[in-house]
Amino acid sequence: MNTTIAWEVREGRPAAADAQGSDLGETCDWLRENREAIRSGLDEHGALYLRGLPVKGVEDFAGVRDALISKLAGYVEKATPRSHFGKDVYSSTDLPPSQSIRPHNENSYALTFPGLLMFGCLIAPDEGGATPVTDVRKVLRNIPQPLADRFRAHGWSLVRNYGDHISLGWRTAFGTEDRDEVAAYCADNHIAHEWVGGDQLRTVQRRSATIRHPGTGEEVWFNHTVFWNEWALDPEVREVFLEDLGHDNLPFNTAYGDGEPISRQDVETVDEAYRRATVRETWRPGDILIVDNILSAHARESFKGPRKIVVTMGDPVPLDTCAPTVQPQAGFAKAMAGAGAGAGAGAGEAAKPAKARRWFGRRS
Repeated sequence: MNTTIAWEVREGRPAAADAQGSDLGETCDWLRENREAIRSGLDEHGALYLRGLPVKGVEDFAGVRDALISKLAGYVEKATPRSHFGKDVYSSTDLPPSQSIRPHNENSYALTFPGLLMFGCLIAPDEGGATPVTDVRKVLRNIPQPLADRFRAHGWSLVRNYGDHISLGWRTAFGTEDRDEVAAYCADNHIAHEWVGGDQLRTVQRRSATIRHPGTGEEVWFNHTVFWNEWALDPEVREVFLEDLGHDNLPFNTAYGDGEPISRQDVETVDEAYRRATVRETWRPGDILIVDNILSAHARESFKGPRKIVVTMGDPVPLDTCAPTVQPQAGFAKAMAGAGAGAGAGAGEAAKPAKARRWFGRRS
């Protein structure tokens, strides 16, 4: 039985190795025999590429998943459109190919999140379409100490407006048609919620910006502060959104946990910290990417041509096992309302996103 795997580490690329086995059964046996070596590799590198597996479709991918992941994790508080292919295998995202997706840790805003993600390439794109990974231990080290300490002290707040026209509607995000079920979920998960303009849901939750990996004890940057902040939007998109929706009705926005807005400069500083810690590999059919969701963020580059990257999630981790510096809290951040200086629809008023819908139509 093998107890170690020689991971190839090249500058700018994630650690990688060639999978062993002449068919799917042998490969799955090899994976089961080397689970400890893969876990050790994840602790060191945060994400691992395994190349050349005999994975032709969803069933093959699910078989590989079952050889490595003992417990599946659900996708809660959904935020991106995904196709479900069965066997708890999903498309990585259904967003248009022209849109790149910033680095993020899956479900960083939830009270329980996946410990492991596994991506698989069934169809490689003609151009682009990599799934970059970012070591968030390095991200935290790259952030200037005063800024990191501010986030440690106050955490971050997420404001979401669930609308069928721009982001996911609340029925899709929460998987129910029942408002009472949404209210119960929010109460159980420290999320403030209110109904705006009849059928639009707005939520706010405060979370820790840094946590510690329950296995290694290392402190990591673990949040969606830059991913969903208004300053991370393309300038044209931000202008259209603010004009059409108003600051309070943006689909997503983030603030410091005390409610103070995050400045454009701070967003750019954290963005640069991510950039310096990011590596990427070109997808080939049969490759899989295993990601420790606490140690590594993942992203998506824009692409051309057909692309089918599937994902599954497992090993759920409760936030309270990760030493958060700020305890989860429900409540509307005091400085978010009105910070947009009169742009568009105000608090308590549902937006009518005609221009924003047209922008998305052009991009898709």
